[in-house]
Amino acid sequence: MKFEVMHEEDTKVFNALVEGVRQHIHEQMGDEGPKPLTLVARDEDGSLLGGVSGRTIYRNFLIEVVWVTKHCRGTGLGRKLMEMAELEARKRGCLLAQLDTLSIQAPVFYQKLGFELAGVVPEFPGSPERYFLMKQYL
Repeated sequence: MKFEVMHEEDTKVFNALVEGVRQHIHEQMGDEGPKPLTLVARDEDGSLLGGVSGRTIYRNFLIEVVWVTKHCRGTGLGRKLMEMAELEARKRGCLLAQLDTLSIQAPVFYQKLGFELAGVVPEFPGSPERYFLMKQYL
């Protein structure tokens, strides 16, 4: 056996690792692949104002990124984007949405939308707290 430490991203290795995980999951859960789900808002000029992006798989909506441009924060745009993305996920049969966020980001925003705390990684020097949140659609 030979071990290797890599200090640069190697897409080929990363993809092989992901494929290995997918194969194991497919053996346990069936052969469902992730389906991308992104919802964005643009201004009249086509500039991006914000969006929600993730994927659905096994009746889960895995939210990977939520962002709203600074001048649109506090206007309700983030709430509207989340509601629209969640509605689309529910149309796909999702029963749960999940995401993670840092204490310096927007955990309260998600809780106001009905997300509940599922876990916390406490802060430590050089890193803020990390929150794992979920929302059931049952």
